[in-house]
Amino acid sequence: MATISDRATRDTGTLDIRPLTPAIGAEILGIDLGSADIAARIPEIRAALLSHGVIFFRDQDITTAQHIAFARAFGELEIHPATPKDQPNREVLRIEHGPKSRGQENAWHSDVTWRAEPSLGSILLAREVPDCGGDTLFANMHLAYERLSDPMKTFCEGLTAVHDIARVFAKRLGKRPEELHDTYPPMRHPVIRTHPETGERAIYVNTAFTSHIEGLAESESRWLLDHLFATAKDAEIQCRFRWQAGSVAFWDNRVCQHFAASDYFPARRVMERVTIAGDKPFFTP
Repeated sequence: MATISDRATRDTGTLDIRPLTPAIGAEILGIDLGSADIAARIPEIRAALLSHGVIFFRDQDITTAQHIAFARAFGELEIHPATPKDQPNREVLRIEHGPKSRGQENAWHSDVTWRAEPSLGSILLAREVPDCGGDTLFANMHLAYERLSDPMKTFCEGLTAVHDIARVFAKRLGKRPEELHDTYPPMRHPVIRTHPETGERAIYVNTAFTSHIEGLAESESRWLLDHLFATAKDAEIQCRFRWQAGSVAFWDNRVCQHFAASDYFPARRVMERVTIAGDKPFFTP
């Protein structure tokens, strides 16, 4: 088994980091993600991401091109199937809600776990936010794993779960599940995954996309998934971020889940997300 990295050993350089909670999340102050020298700060920012799971930046007056360039410094980028095919800069997923569209992201999840190689991380930029509400919550699923009993850890470590895009996007995209499965067939991932950079183990099932656990009876699968889903709701492994226009959140999908509170309806909330491609989840015994 890979050893769990000590947060204190990661070189975050001279970044001004202010943790939100002991469990997860930190704001990084005094940095411009659109600056000409941002490339030199990428190793420090990556270290901060690995240390805190999700990092936040305020007052970022950046263009779409700068948003994309910053994300690309961490790896290849994904194009989400919900992005219109005729949209310029298809790497950007625009998430807009208002009087005619209530937010639908209010469930604990990790992004695009229905891919064979789910994303490394997501970088979300707030373009327009309501006066009140619309916060996003984040949960540390490594700590969720650590809070399981030893027998439950051992049991879950040998299991595989199925993740299905159609659970969410069949209705949103107006397609039959079979149509989506032609391009994005259901994927099998370990219930407990090993983080490829830190060696930490994390619960890797989520309410949005996980349909069932292989090899268990339907009732057993449902009971276990409900139990594992509920671990994200523990306030002691969470942080909560209040958005302002120009705020940026960058989270590690390999260890975090998030929940976008849709309590602001009918006010407008406009966000733009760029997602960094990841690798195939695995579990190291």
